Amino acid sequence: MSILIRSMTDKDIEPIVQLSLLAWAPVFESFQQVLGERIYTLMYPDWKKQQQEVVEKYCRDGQTSVYVADVDGHVAGFITYTINDENQTGEVDLLAVHPDYQNRGIGTALNTFVFERMKERGVKLAVVGTGGDPGHAPARRAYEKVGYIGLPLMRYYKDL
Repeated sequence: MSILIRSMTDKDIEPIVQLSLLAWAPVFESFQQVLGERIYTLMYPDWKKQQQEVVEKYCRDGQTSVYVADVDGHVAGFITYTINDENQTGEVDLLAVHPDYQNRGIGTALNTFVFERMKERGVKLAVVGTGGDPGHAPARRAYEKVGYIGLPLMRYYKDL
């Protein structure tokens, strides 16, 4: 398997959206189990629509760098990041790999590629956020694999 990491084009947006929905379905199932039906429904009345809008926003905003992992002409994964030149930080906003391509090094390749782009821009610290729920366990493993150090944070929700 040969992975080509390249800049996103407009024709990649739809495949990116579709793979992100497939990749993040387990995350939202986890959210539903952890939060319970009422809080989950309040927060995510239509998670697919919300995620599509978020992904499209990052792909189209002109401020975010977006790269895709192309495997044999198929968009197998993508990563988005932004750079804050003032404090020399770079933040990975979104990362997803199509379920058919997971556990093949694509997430690692995307992260490593982005680290090099950040270094070229003078970035001194890379940052990424992810969830602590079971659905995000693969993401945490992927980030730790490339050297991120996690700082546990908690966010609480109360059904009223």
